[in-house]
Amino acid sequence: MNDPTDFQKNDTYEKLLAGLNEAQRRAIEVPEGPVLVIAGPGSGKTRVLTHRVAVLVHQYKVPAYRIMAVTFTNKAAREMRDRLKILIGDQVNQLAIGTFHANCARILRRDGQSMGLPANFNIYDRDDQLRLVKQALKDLNLDEKRFAPNAVLSSISQAKSELITPGQYEAKSYWHEVAGRLYQRYEDLLAANGALDFDDLLMKTALLLRQHPDVLNKYQQRYLHILVDEFQDTNAAQYELLRLLTAENRSLFVVGDEDQSIYSWRGADSRHVKRFREDYPAAQVILLEQNYRSTQTILDVANSVISRNTQRTQKKLHTDRVGGMKIVSRELYNETEEAAFVVDEIERLTSSKSCRLGDIAIMYRTNAQSRAIEDSFIARGVPYKLVGATRFYERREIKDTLAYLRFIHNPRDNFSLLRIINVPPRAIGDSTVSGLGELAARRNLSMYDAIRLLPENPSESSITTRGRKSLLDFLRFMDGLIDLKSQVNVVELLDLMLVDSGYDRYIRDGTEEGEDRWENILELRNVASEYAYLPVETALTVFLEDVSLVSDVDNLTESNDLPTLLTLHAAKGLEFGVVFIVGMNEGLLPHSRSTEDMDAVEEERRLCYVGITRSKDQLYLLHTFKRTQYGSAEFSEPSRFLKDIPKALVEGQEQKEARQISLEMDAGRYIRRNMPVVYPAKTNDGQKKDRVLSPRFKAGDTVLHTAFGEGMVVESRLTEGDEEVTVAFKGRGVKRLLAGYLIKVER
Repeated sequence: MNDPTDFQKNDTYEKLLAGLNEAQRRAIEVPEGPVLVIAGPGSGKTRVLTHRVAVLVHQYKVPAYRIMAVTFTNKAAREMRDRLKILIGDQVNQLAIGTFHANCARILRRDGQSMGLPANFNIYDRDDQLRLVKQALKDLNLDEKRFAPNAVLSSISQAKSELITPGQYEAKSYWHEVAGRLYQRYEDLLAANGALDFDDLLMKTALLLRQHPDVLNKYQQRYLHILVDEFQDTNAAQYELLRLLTAENRSLFVVGDEDQSIYSWRGADSRHVKRFREDYPAAQVILLEQNYRSTQTILDVANSVISRNTQRTQKKLHTDRVGGMKIVSRELYNETEEAAFVVDEIERLTSSKSCRLGDIAIMYRTNAQSRAIEDSFIARGVPYKLVGATRFYERREIKDTLAYLRFIHNPRDNFSLLRIINVPPRAIGDSTVSGLGELAARRNLSMYDAIRLLPENPSESSITTRGRKSLLDFLRFMDGLIDLKSQVNVVELLDLMLVDSGYDRYIRDGTEEGEDRWENILELRNVASEYAYLPVETALTVFLEDVSLVSDVDNLTESNDLPTLLTLHAAKGLEFGVVFIVGMNEGLLPHSRSTEDMDAVEEERRLCYVGITRSKDQLYLLHTFKRTQYGSAEFSEPSRFLKDIPKALVEGQEQKEARQISLEMDAGRYIRRNMPVVYPAKTNDGQKKDRVLSPRFKAGDTVLHTAFGEGMVVESRLTEGDEEVTVAFKGRGVKRLLAGYLIKVER
């Protein structure tokens, strides 16, 4: 390819340059060779990638079929294709545009036979993979409880992302030695089924190119230019693929940003940006620092937070949108009031025509945090949409846990029984369940009562001896829980169920996903703790009734013009006019699992940075004085990231030494004022404990709860340094709650 000064800059070329800033122009005009574009958020990286392809085709006369453009999502690939259709017309059909996995699948279907792969291989998804792992466990006579399938699969996936074959798998412990054997058996089962998993698409392609020089040479000659989006998210296998394919012509154009690397748990390694500079010392490095999304105030906040990280290319985002509204940093009493504040602000912003509902996003670190926010939206009748996750009460682990409790509450509930009878796996397969159903129908009994017939009439059903034993074991432990429901409170019953059923070990399978699911269960436990003070004979009934009402969200309108609830991880690549980031507390952001590892803390800081830079016009950073964990409200520190933000950029409350909170929440006629003064006192064991000095409520007061609605105070008393209030709610019964969950209604 010639130097850019060699071609005539015609009208087409001038159109390609129109609207680009100086850094963007330099990026798309560079001659052949390695190029690293460090693109800050909102700096137009997709435009740079597509215009670079257009320059190669129009000005450098590179045939479109000799260009490969790699993205990380199908959505990004479609967007790139649509833009290039406008820029280069029908030649877009000759480009190899797609995800790493899609491009690798094409290579393997063409040339995988060189390493014994069938051209018509199937690609197994995660459910298929888990079935294979379970089959491997069965084949090797191993216990799923000791070697959780999800954990084994994660170990195999990590090995493949690092190009480690079964023969190279290192046994660091007995568990890893067994995982290595399962890895080999898993591979044998894949081969027997003529299938590959998603990780294979990358690993097998890298091994094909390594082991077969003729195939490598073919693709090196075919793809003279390779362009990569979101380069900071590449794993070891993806980096090796790029290194192999560009070893000859070295025309690799990558766009990335270490500051937006937030997927290490998927194998992404932000250090590849540094490695690129080492492997391609002649690479041109271009910084895109001009932001086209946010106000300068928001960018200054983002710059102040991310500048504390050490593993990054120094840059400073700037924009033509000078000034902008100060960000709102607010401390709320707890997560319930935090959620209520969000809904109040949304109603205020939309009623004043400051923005539309669809312009607003509420972001959080963990999926479990959505529960309080969803409850507040539902209680106020405000519709919303959830992105990148399932609604809290529709998540598998929540449905499983509630199914156990519903069955304990009513053992005739066959639907709940069918959900839990083999979860966790307890050797009760489909044929056993089918036989039980036939017996129950024949005797006109519930399925649970039908189990009681098995010892007396073993020949009456088609159930095997093993199946009968498993069903009777299930009967015994469930009978124990059913007997306890009138003796213990809801939280104690939930805890016993999780342990006795083995569901706690089942869901905490050693993976990041398992820990997230466990956090969701702990959030449900927080909800249950609100019912711990009710009489045990009614508590479970009231809890299940209330939860069923909260989870009835079928009437919510599905529309684009709705506030969006999503995790910070899911927010990558999106933008909104107004952003609320909730839970800006130590232990949440940064997450408690990361605080002992500085690399992990830096990734948490990047996650915060990504959330901040999603906002175009207005940003709220919210934290709470208390957060509920394990059923009790505990003092919670503000996130260390908040301390990095200059006060001049923030509109918020002063953090007074006494931590006095005076909140006003406008919810129609309901106004809450003058919360009790809370002092961090010391208990005998040296732990901090919050002491309320005077009661705020008295008998006869009218109060509002975000989930239970309006009620009247029956009694209020100080106990163990807090105020407990007994309230009779309209249509919801009598409940005993901490004062912090209530809003006084001023008539």
